[in-house]
Amino acid sequence: MTGAIGKPVLRKEDARLLTGKGQFTDDANAPGQVHSVMVRSPHSHARILGIDTAAAMAMPGTLAVYSGIDCAADGLGAIPHSPLPKTQHDLKLTGPGGSHVFIGPHMALPADKARHVGEAVAMVIAETKSQALDAAELVRVDYEPLPHNSDALAAAQSAQPSVWDELPGNVCVDSVFGDVAATDAAFAAAKHVVSAAFHIGRVTGVPIEPRAALAIYDKGSGRTTIHAGSGGAVRQKHEIAEVLGEDPANIRVLSFDVGGNFGTRNRVYVEVVLVAWAAKKLGRPVKFTAERTESFLSDYQGRDLYTSVQLALDARGQFLGMRADNISNQGARAVSFSPIAKGSNLITGNYRIPVATIRARAVFTNTMPTQAYRSSGRPEVTYAMERLVELAAQKLDMDPVELRRRNLIAEDEMPYANPLGMIYDSGDYRKCITMALARADWSGIDARRAEAEACGQLLGVGFASYVESSIGTPLEQARITVTEEDRIDVVIGTQPSGQGHETSFAQVAAEWLGVPVENVAIRIGDTDVVQVGGGSHSGRSMRMAGTVIVLAADDLIKKGKTVAADVLEVAESDVEFLDGQFRVIGTDRSIDWFELAGRTDAGTLEVIRANEMQTPVFPNGCHICEVELDPETGATKLTRYTAIDDVGRAINPMIVHGQTHGAVAQGLGQAMLESCVVDPGTGQVLTGSLMDYGLPRAADVPSFNVALNEVLSPTNPLGIKAGGEGGTTVSPVAYTNAVLDALKDFGVSDIPMPLTPHRIWRAIRGTA
Repeated sequence: MTGAIGKPVLRKEDARLLTGKGQFTDDANAPGQVHSVMVRSPHSHARILGIDTAAAMAMPGTLAVYSGIDCAADGLGAIPHSPLPKTQHDLKLTGPGGSHVFIGPHMALPADKARHVGEAVAMVIAETKSQALDAAELVRVDYEPLPHNSDALAAAQSAQPSVWDELPGNVCVDSVFGDVAATDAAFAAAKHVVSAAFHIGRVTGVPIEPRAALAIYDKGSGRTTIHAGSGGAVRQKHEIAEVLGEDPANIRVLSFDVGGNFGTRNRVYVEVVLVAWAAKKLGRPVKFTAERTESFLSDYQGRDLYTSVQLALDARGQFLGMRADNISNQGARAVSFSPIAKGSNLITGNYRIPVATIRARAVFTNTMPTQAYRSSGRPEVTYAMERLVELAAQKLDMDPVELRRRNLIAEDEMPYANPLGMIYDSGDYRKCITMALARADWSGIDARRAEAEACGQLLGVGFASYVESSIGTPLEQARITVTEEDRIDVVIGTQPSGQGHETSFAQVAAEWLGVPVENVAIRIGDTDVVQVGGGSHSGRSMRMAGTVIVLAADDLIKKGKTVAADVLEVAESDVEFLDGQFRVIGTDRSIDWFELAGRTDAGTLEVIRANEMQTPVFPNGCHICEVELDPETGATKLTRYTAIDDVGRAINPMIVHGQTHGAVAQGLGQAMLESCVVDPGTGQVLTGSLMDYGLPRAADVPSFNVALNEVLSPTNPLGIKAGGEGGTTVSPVAYTNAVLDALKDFGVSDIPMPLTPHRIWRAIRGTA
């Protein structure tokens, strides 16, 4: 073995990306291409009475203007989002009264109604983008504005305008999970009951590369090639084919470098389908590139959960039971129910809570559709749980860290079944706390608090533990090919968007095959090459890809022994594999991979291996956030941040730490600045640009103090859990707890995210 696993190998892809040699979607161009622009609804809810295209068609360079009627005439189907989670361990969601979940069709262009501001209602195609923009201004859509609803809590609790005529109440999911009777009994026996309600607001991904697509139709072969960055090219290929009514063999998707995802690109967008359809109709390549404002109006968004929670405790602070009522804002389309499902089964966090009950609802509103956004549903329930623990500690007059320790699941209880049926694979939650306290210099807090007070500042410390889950599409495939050119190609179906797959996957293959990492090349993103794969989401990539690479490598070693025995003219039982060499036992005769490949008729050695993993894993950790707050202005400075995470085995600790840095910053963005705001009276989006939507910058965060507590998972041969989502799961509540700790003498018990200086200032003034 090369010892590649566990080493901070420098990222192989960085040289390409940092020198402008990346292959992003908008970099792709084709001879004779034309440009498309979408006409978008200015109304949050309106009936489409007609579309007048005459003036637009008369503009120079205009080639076509298409509407929902044209799509229907050509038989375009709905996008098959398949929004209900389907693995063996996902909670089985139902509609009200146990009915089937209503899923309204997501058509490429609607022919009946616009259901949110920014929804595409027509597509203009012209020779140049500027000509398409000019023509789009002249498309006249006759709208009949309709009443709208934008708030999920209101939509779930009272009569609101229906997004879908077929669903008058707007509630598409209404399920209850857990043991209701046992939970009621636990609350009846409790000495203390702590209740709270929170709204974890809506955010958007703001990828550095706005979404784009280029479609090229070849009349001779009947095939369409589509450049479109996403979280998984294979899934896109099949979904696009279904909408177009095409044989998937006639669709090729190219998705190489992706400039930002976090879930926002994991489901097909209408523009990708439309350019593919239009390219065939016009016989010319058609390109679409979104403007930044279009992204704010039509990217799939994240979060937006109302949660009401209760915790039952005995006199000693032991947790006895929990209740939750969660309402998820689905937006106007059923793109994914993952957030409500995946959050529901982890409401109890990493605590020993014997019984729990949750009512899980999803509601349609006239807003952008929501989707599984980084850590899908877990930041919301972690926020509720960790705020609830803080409130319980206050009520019982206990140290909140001690209250957590008292109720954490112990390592020797693993595997542990939580009351919603999730079986935690492994973890030492108490060690995470011990490590975090030491690295955060917990004993020095009083001294730092005094120093801050001497400068007129308030110091606050936020503490939070978490557990999250990783399941994801269970099937993955690897094809490993050894060539005589000293290269090993690994074809894999996950899709990176900055995670370092080309390096960390190569480390796994290099370790198992006994070759230098430089000799391994990872191939992704072309569906003519990658034919099976679940993409990159749900923290699945390293675990799914790493496992199937190991299994394929074992197959390749077995095959290599057979070939080596023939080449070396010995019995196969006399051949051993060690450090990249096939050796004749007891002699100095050997042959390496590349020479062996050259001795075959094909000049290569190749295996293909598929693997399905249904068992989830449960990354976990403890984060501590420290802030200094100016009570005169509400301005808050984040001064320290400590993160201890258990990701199972870390294949490349440097890459894992980088993922932690990004994940923490992303979660802090929601806690400090980020919020998608819709005017409740008009349904208009008030955060439609980077002038309105705040993002954290480098100066807003400190140098993160990160470390790993590697407790291997027994569910896969590498012991991997997941390392990309933990920081986002816990940092919003860690920051919130820190700010509220700073304000404890003012009696401030809650401030909704984002905790802007103005909101903090108002909270102080409201209690002064």
